[in-house]
Amino acid sequence: MNYNHVKYAVLILVGILLSLTTRCSSPPAQTKGGVPVVIQELEDTSEETYQEEVPPDFEPMELYYADGILPVSEFKEVWGYLMVGRESAINSSLPVSDLVYFGAEVDSYGKLVDVPSFSKIPSSFRGRKHLVVACNSRSLTHFTLIEGRPEREALIRDLLAEARPYDGLQIDFEMVPARDGELFLSFLRELRSGLGNKIFSIALPARTRRLQDDVYDYAKIKPIVDRILVMAYDEHWSTSAPGPIASMAWCQRVARYSLDTIGPEKLIMGLPFYGRSWGSENVNIAHVHSQIENLKKARNIEEIQRENSIPTFKYTMPLSVTVFYEDAHSLSTRMDLYKKMGVNSVGFWRLGQETPAFWPYIKLESASSR
Repeated sequence: MNYNHVKYAVLILVGILLSLTTRCSSPPAQTKGGVPVVIQELEDTSEETYQEEVPPDFEPMELYYADGILPVSEFKEVWGYLMVGRESAINSSLPVSDLVYFGAEVDSYGKLVDVPSFSKIPSSFRGRKHLVVACNSRSLTHFTLIEGRPEREALIRDLLAEARPYDGLQIDFEMVPARDGELFLSFLRELRSGLGNKIFSIALPARTRRLQDDVYDYAKIKPIVDRILVMAYDEHWSTSAPGPIASMAWCQRVARYSLDTIGPEKLIMGLPFYGRSWGSENVNIAHVHSQIENLKKARNIEEIQRENSIPTFKYTMPLSVTVFYEDAHSLSTRMDLYKKMGVNSVGFWRLGQETPAFWPYIKLESASSR
């Protein structure tokens, strides 16, 4: 083996070791524009859908507790999302009635891919198990919803086949184009017809009021499905102003509208297990030459380095970071709010992101008391 072969082998070995180190350590914070936007590795599911309006008759509930006297809430159903590769996050001791296994997706050709293996769900979990499929592209969603297209027919056929070992199927299409509302409803009806007695559920964005021509119209979707999980989180998102993932007053408005429109039997109120951070400056931007010169003057840059003839410089600046997150106190308070409003079921995005201190504050109703 010559020197080049040895050098190449060493580089491969170093790459493997770095890969293993990365997988075994805590995940790095993701960034948007150079500023961290999350506490853990998360999928940005936020959407800017409408201007928030507070009803004139709205009165926020008073819910304040000392850490030592946090309320314990009991629910008919507790749903928990489980990511492929994070199966260790679920065990028989957790008060979870329904496991939602994430995540099958639709690829660029409209085919169902990345379907999780049912056998990987720990056998110790005795609750119901649901397969979830996500599609987070507007153009791809439109493409797969068109009636009569072979891609739609194949997707429905594959979803029904893959759902066979499960107790239910959940649809998580968060980018349905504005003009495809009726196509989406017909897609859901076809799945409902093919699923038989299995539980058919859907994850929908949070609403505090009815929107005109809303593709996620709660009232229209309710008769087709067995459960609607309202994603009552991302009130503030990575590119919004800093704020709670789900403030108590906002959650109260979402829950009130959801209960009025969906009803307590089919409604699952979603809660977040994650947080976000926002920086006061976003420095990852492009500059024209005049802006570069102004920046050099503003930062008193006197020395320019060159890398292979390309000019470069560095400078430091103060950065203020605001973080909002969830802990046992906030989660317990929010669950108590929902319980007092008449919510029977809750769901969490996602298992493995929570603080273990949360679990003593939630219980699952016994079968005899349901």
